[in-house]
Amino acid sequence: MRRMDPGLAVRLFAAQLVVAAAAILTAWLVAAAIGPSIFHDHLTRVSHAGSTEQTMTHAEQAYREANALAVGAGLLGALLVAVAASVWVTRRVARPVSALARAAEDVAEGRYRVELPQPRLGREFETLAGSFAAMAARLDGVEATRRRLLADLAHEMRTPVATLDAYLDGFEDGFATLDAATTGMLRDQTRRLARLAEDVAAVSRAEEHQLDLHPVHVSPAHLVSAAVAAAADRYAAAGVELRARCAPGLPDVDVDLDRLGQVLGNLLDNALRHTPAGGAVTISCAPPAGDAVRIEVTDTGSGIPAQHLPHVFERFYRVDAARDRAHGGSGIGLAIVRAVVEAHGGRVSAASAGQGAGAAFTITLPAPPRPVDKVDRLTGAAR
Repeated sequence: MRRMDPGLAVRLFAAQLVVAAAAILTAWLVAAAIGPSIFHDHLTRVSHAGSTEQTMTHAEQAYREANALAVGAGLLGALLVAVAASVWVTRRVARPVSALARAAEDVAEGRYRVELPQPRLGREFETLAGSFAAMAARLDGVEATRRRLLADLAHEMRTPVATLDAYLDGFEDGFATLDAATTGMLRDQTRRLARLAEDVAAVSRAEEHQLDLHPVHVSPAHLVSAAVAAAADRYAAAGVELRARCAPGLPDVDVDLDRLGQVLGNLLDNALRHTPAGGAVTISCAPPAGDAVRIEVTDTGSGIPAQHLPHVFERFYRVDAARDRAHGGSGIGLAIVRAVVEAHGGRVSAASAGQGAGAAFTITLPAPPRPVDKVDRLTGAAR
């Protein structure tokens, strides 16, 4: 059960009622304490008065002075109490508002790591403070990602740019000739830069949930067969066996064919880079776990040490940086895999028994609910 929270408006109204009640109570107490004594003093004088006229005069004076002093003192006390209560309420409200204003100034100046005290002013203000803190944390994460991305891009571009620049200097100085081998190498470097730009754009769109998905109802076996057909030539050229296995009777999934083809292609390319000639890579459709369909890519390659497993889906993260660069990987293929799978409402994980024991990547996709069969009321037959 959610705890009942009166909210900020109710709290402020209650605070005003408390201030008014405190003022009225103070005025009444002060008047009750001062008024009778003053009136009693004047009545004592009346008892010594000699005539009826003097008696009436003293009685009227006693009434006026007692009322004036009692009401005046009561109102003064009430004013002091009201001011004190108002100051307490104002500070109670102003403190978290000031903290939020300072936090907003920090965020506006680019300092996103802000801390907001618990306001305790009602669910509206707590929601505002919580949402602002979450926004600041998200901006801090985006800024950290931006800085890391720029640093990684500069690092990744340095090698091909330096290679192109060195060959241009060689052409200018006459030390290099534009033969077939040189042309092929230069094209490899330019393709590497183009692929890097495409991969960065793809993973950025996916992580910012800006992918334009066009899901269709398709069987997992169709996804696997299409991925195997696209990668078959590369595997044959590398001398790595590519196997496909799909369990029968799997439910269909709603996915974007192009995006899931890109995901499976990235996983197969990653497995190929880390599996030597003579090894094998298996892509399989595993039996469903609950309402989910699993597609696994396993290899007999170099494996992944345990300390690297939590990071393999991060941008530009490499288990073996030198080896991946030699094979032309951009370092963000697995980041694209995770972003696209999560955009489909699924998840992806990596597992490995360690160095030299191969690796397994598992994609889990939600299966859409199966339509309920309609039953003919007369015959009882499903249709």
